[in-house]
Amino acid sequence: MLRRLKVCSGRVLAASVMLLALSDASAAAASPYRIVGYATGWVPSQTKDVDKIDTLIFAFAQLKNGSVVLDDKGAQRLQTLLALKKINPKLKVDVSVGGWTVGGFSEAASTATGRQQFADSAAKLLSTQHADGLDVDWEYPGHHESGIHSSPQDKTNFTLLLKAIRSSLDHAGAKDGKHYTLSAALADGPFVSGVDIAAVSPLLDWFNMMTYDFVNSATPTTGHHTGLHASALITGDGRTTDRAVQQFLAAGVPPDKLVIGAALYGREFADVKPDHKGLYQTYGHYQGGHNWPELKQDYINKQGYVRYWDDAAQAPWLWNAQTHRFITYDDPQSIAAKDAYIKANHLGGIMYWEQTSDPTDELLDAMWQGLRTK
Repeated sequence: MLRRLKVCSGRVLAASVMLLALSDASAAAASPYRIVGYATGWVPSQTKDVDKIDTLIFAFAQLKNGSVVLDDKGAQRLQTLLALKKINPKLKVDVSVGGWTVGGFSEAASTATGRQQFADSAAKLLSTQHADGLDVDWEYPGHHESGIHSSPQDKTNFTLLLKAIRSSLDHAGAKDGKHYTLSAALADGPFVSGVDIAAVSPLLDWFNMMTYDFVNSATPTTGHHTGLHASALITGDGRTTDRAVQQFLAAGVPPDKLVIGAALYGREFADVKPDHKGLYQTYGHYQGGHNWPELKQDYINKQGYVRYWDDAAQAPWLWNAQTHRFITYDDPQSIAAKDAYIKANHLGGIMYWEQTSDPTDELLDAMWQGLRTK
């Protein structure tokens, strides 16, 4: 589930732009894999790594009265991202509409008129802002866990909505002389029961697979919130990245359209049952999230939190035996495992939430290093 985070504002300084424009172009080694980052904003210190990103997805445009729109502040934040194209001309900047708790999709998709309004407004926004594509983040068709309206017709209407968007983007692209990309942020397991995966696949350039938040405040146990494979302790059809990929492949999606997700943040649980060092155990309450810099500074092998590695799941976790606190997260080792998995299965690449959560780009660099090597 894509989280709304506090936006870290930042301006790309003109002097930095000039210096970076003269940097060694070999840093951006050609790779068949996408690195896609959702961005609520931009931190100036990250500008040195902009050539490691294929696509930045601005989060989020709004859905108001059935139209995809940006307010003035949103437009300014988007333009900050678009300015990065001066440094990396190959960078694509897309716009995502939606996010967790954002409704209006079911209503807009329920009629042909509503779908056309959505599609035309999105195409107009991209053309006006000079962006490169649209990402649809409806969480989720046929589901109302986030508090939004849903309908049994969402499954059919989601396909029809994407068809309308694809048509409008193609029409705008013909006039603008470019191909506007269309992607969708989708979860897995039961959360795509309202999506006809096979039907929407031909309409999308790629899927942004939200292979994180597998465990959260709504799940009964702890666990790996962005684990690659199944832990020996996982029960039943518990969610993992590999199981998500297999679900989409079984539906007929080409492997190179699957962009798996990584998390630049961890999730902490409190009052956790101590068996197996807290892994896949019941807990008293959900404690909250921690971005990667905070994890490094205050938690990993600090203050009683000990790092452990699940070789089966290819994922780390922290356990505090004194306080019975448990933290699940991604780190360079688990990201390297995801990179290897992407290459072994010929997937499309890796996506992460969210750009400003790792100002030093340590985890982005791990993604890049793993995918640029053969």
